[in-house]
Amino acid sequence: MDDPPASVFVTGANGFMGRALAERYRSAGVDVSGVDVTADPDRGVIAGDVLDPSGWADAIAPGAVVIHTAAIVSNNIATERAWEVNVVGTQRVLDAATGAGAARFVQISTMGVTRFAHTHAEASRRVLPGRELDERWPLMPTGNPYTDTKIAAEHLVLAAHAAGRQACTIIRPADVYGPGCRPWVLEPLAAIRSGRMLLPARGRGLFTPIHIDDLLDGVVVAAARPAAAGQIFHLGGEEPVTTLEYFGHLARMMGRPAPRTAPTAVAVAAAEATRWVAVARRRHTEVGRVVMAMLAKTRAVSNEKAHRDLDWWPRVSLSDGMADVERWLRSEGLLDDTR
Repeated sequence: MDDPPASVFVTGANGFMGRALAERYRSAGVDVSGVDVTADPDRGVIAGDVLDPSGWADAIAPGAVVIHTAAIVSNNIATERAWEVNVVGTQRVLDAATGAGAARFVQISTMGVTRFAHTHAEASRRVLPGRELDERWPLMPTGNPYTDTKIAAEHLVLAAHAAGRQACTIIRPADVYGPGCRPWVLEPLAAIRSGRMLLPARGRGLFTPIHIDDLLDGVVVAAARPAAAGQIFHLGGEEPVTTLEYFGHLARMMGRPAPRTAPTAVAVAAAEATRWVAVARRRHTEVGRVVMAMLAKTRAVSNEKAHRDLDWWPRVSLSDGMADVERWLRSEGLLDDTR
């Protein structure tokens, strides 16, 4: 870390990404604090709600970098609740950062804001920029509560920067994985173990895995670089792989066969049936049409802008990253079939 800030404040500080960011900055001698629903005094994490800054806003030091990772990350959630946390919550954190005199506000968004637009664009034969998903792609709400509210949150952040209220940077991570990752490690492991894993597009959908360490490198550089203020950056793995290849790594760790595959229409029908059963039983599930659409995508992520403006390149290969994941899983006993 060439020019570390004096202090950093992280929302969602107990989460997969928030915890990793806090540890990266702390290892460089930076004073790190944050907020999450549960306190962790040893790590400077205050218990609080992003909708109510009164309990934690004073912890943001003048000149701090504020990194906003807190969000409801779910495709099957009430729109009102997603809006409240992901949009209103972002506005509250942004206002708190501005009021404290923060040097930079970094919004952790998602590549999901672009992934559905290109499908509709191709279906209607419109011509849009680039084969890969870069920062020029237009964003289209689709009714998915998570991606739609992340689009709205990006608007708030860019508006604050354009108005001169707060220097802001938006990061759109691709498919982030690593030790402790829930959506792309722990949940797929459970599905593979139970025999419920089904991949659409016959397993040929594109996946752009980026190891958490590579993502941290990009966020740290973007947060410190003056020219990155007011900019959006996509950060993904350099080479996309098929979903069958990615999830096949997890299956082999457990000594299981590769996940089953099916045509997309069949996979969507099966996922929707599973979702409706869960709804009828009043159980939460992430399985459904939206997940199948994510796993059937056909475009990779462009890192060209991050290469050019941040001099950032992913360093962790998929094989090395998966070895890191496997070491962690074994150390936690999570590859034991009794789990």
